[in-house]
Amino acid sequence: MKRLCVYCGSSPGRNPDYKLAATQMAHAMVKRDIDLVYGGASVGIMGQIADAVLEEGGGVIGIIPKALFAKEIAHTGITELREVGSMHERKSLMADLSDGFIALPGGLGTIEEIFEIITWSQLGMHQKPCGLLNVCHYYDKVIDFLDHAVSEQFIKATHRSTILVDECPDGLLEKFVAYNAPETTKWIDKKST
Repeated sequence: MKRLCVYCGSSPGRNPDYKLAATQMAHAMVKRDIDLVYGGASVGIMGQIADAVLEEGGGVIGIIPKALFAKEIAHTGITELREVGSMHERKSLMADLSDGFIALPGGLGTIEEIFEIITWSQLGMHQKPCGLLNVCHYYDKVIDFLDHAVSEQFIKATHRSTILVDECPDGLLEKFVAYNAPETTKWIDKKST
């Protein structure tokens, strides 16, 4: 694993432990010689993880759409900043450059990005690990919802098992190293057609 995509907030959030977790994730990645791919902002948790990776001597690739360059305050001090034309280009390039995907605390954009990449896994578009860093139980209700969706038979247990979860960066990265993607089937179950 050479590069990890980390989705996270352009806001620092209410709890200072969120930024601390970003720093801890950065240290865990650099310790394993893993570079960061992220949304390219210099603020919030995004800026925190990028700065922490850089301080530890790691590489950082930021991908930011032109429309967000000023709004998210693009981080011009990173290893490589790529400006793209749209959010679709951003997500596609982030996926192409990365060997796995982690969501730290964040808002709607973070949630949308991690669930889209998990859906791509379900559809067989990639076999890379996807996970939630459940800092201070931030994702507890999301995890409960996913388990509820399995019990209601909208998500297959096999697909639910592809979403790795841990409260500790080192623990989550160990799960990434041990990850074996399940065989994917067609998106629509043949029995339902």
